[in-house]
Amino acid sequence: MRKGLLRILDLNAKELMALLASGREWKRKGKLRNPPRPLEGKTLALVFQKASTRTRVSFEVGMTRLGGHSLFLSPADTQIGRGEPIRDTARVLSRYVDGIVIRTFLQETAREMAEWADVPVINGLTDEHHPCQVLADLMTAQERGIRLRGMKVAFIGDGNNVANSWVEAAHILGFSLLLACPGGFEPDARVMAEAGALGRGDVRIVRDPAEAARGADVLYTDVWTSMGQEKERKARLAAFRGYRIDAALLRKAAKGAIVMHCLPAHRGEEITEEVMEGPHSAVFDEAENRLHIQMALLVNLITHQRRRRKT
Repeated sequence: MRKGLLRILDLNAKELMALLASGREWKRKGKLRNPPRPLEGKTLALVFQKASTRTRVSFEVGMTRLGGHSLFLSPADTQIGRGEPIRDTARVLSRYVDGIVIRTFLQETAREMAEWADVPVINGLTDEHHPCQVLADLMTAQERGIRLRGMKVAFIGDGNNVANSWVEAAHILGFSLLLACPGGFEPDARVMAEAGALGRGDVRIVRDPAEAARGADVLYTDVWTSMGQEKERKARLAAFRGYRIDAALLRKAAKGAIVMHCLPAHRGEEITEEVMEGPHSAVFDEAENRLHIQMALLVNLITHQRRRRKT
């Protein structure tokens, strides 16, 4: 693994599988009376330019459980909001903390933070990638007995940042991923090309959700209108009509299929109440697993970091 994690392609297959195993181990250790605290005395900076529930809470709780401390920095709490260059913030924070999580809009912002920081930088979400979410999703599929390298995943809806990270995971591990997206809402073409260069996964874009769902082990969806797209809501509701995971679509999937959603969900739009609360739903398991997989990631990166001071 590189110095941090900005996208799934920063991992190779061996590293990815090792992280998943470590996440399951930290989940088991969490039930011990006196779990280990390998990050005692360490501090994590959470630089968030986008609102969050799961990402913020899971990283803060995870750092606490590992014996460390976290600092939440909103746009009002840093000089970034007043025009300080990212490279300056990165170098200053590196003198104070042992790791940085950044949740922002542009992937380039996260990349620049990682380039100039002397400590590990983790992408907590950008408009282009959401690696921590998909790591938790993969861990959840494993827990449900699904063999990752041979599974079939159907992603229904918007080809957004989560979809991009699923594309990269599919090519790293070599599983089948069908993305049912209306025209103009496909995953990023550059991400498709970069991940496709690995040539290991069967990744295809289709228009019919039923085609994608047929025989799938995992049905996955996300909101149709993400943060920053609120003005597009009416047009998106029209474009995604028919791309909802409901009981009829679930019946086309494999017998033991699971349903995932990265949350927050708009019940009745991209997923029905019946499916989200039904026996096939793994939605809240994957939300919990954000905590455990991120603990594994923090331990891996912070305990193995090598500081490289930049002047």
